[in-house]
Amino acid sequence: QVQFVESGGGLAQPGGSLRLSCAAFGSTLAGEIGVGWIRQAPGAEREGVGCISLYDGRTYYEDWVKGRFIVSRDNDGNMVHLQLNRLKPEDTAVYYCALFHIYTNGPILSDYWGQGTQVTVSS
Repeated sequence: QVQFVESGGGLAQPGGSLRLSCAAFGSTLAGEIGVGWIRQAPGAEREGVGCISLYDGRTYYEDWVKGRFIVSRDNDGNMVHLQLNRLKPEDTAVYYCALFHIYTNGPILSDYWGQGTQVTVSS
């Protein structure tokens, strides 16, 4: 079992920035595991954003992120952050902290994610 405590989010103007944080707890946080983010916009399917390996700190991103968002982690625990930069109105979505399994070909979303935090980008 894994539990997540998410924070951050809110309202930002286009071109602005926000920072999301996630504390992950659980007995399955071992091995080649990553913690990261997925999002779901109104009327859209869920999509991945990026994650970071708790094993070696390697980061993985979906192609559409294109350097705008940065996933990082605190070295002394399982706190993971998502820095959202150059925000666009289409980034408006609920962002969920999630657990990933890291394989040779990259991360695969697990069945564990948090309650989500709303990000709204609007002028």
